[in-house]
Amino acid sequence: MASSPTKMQILTIYKTLLRESQNFTNYNFRSYALRRIRDAFKENKTLSDPKQIKKEYLYAKENLAIIRRQVAVGDMYQTEKLVIENMR
Repeated sequence: MASSPTKMQILTIYKTLLRESQNFTNYNFRSYALRRIRDAFKENKTLSDPKQIKKEYLYAKENLAIIRRQVAVGDMYQTEKLVIENMR
């Protein structure tokens, strides 16, 4: 990617991160990932420097790969649901 990511690309990576984070089977991992993604995007929504935007976009793509790997590992080692999850 030679230039700064478009707003559509940023929105797409945000939605993809949220969607992939929903796949965590562990409630604590899932809620942490969702909270961290939302906080990071809120914190960086005022960025205007194209280099910084590109850096954060690439960081988000790296984290998406990490989340996908962690979800796969978490699926291998299932545990019982927490009490708070059984209420739903």
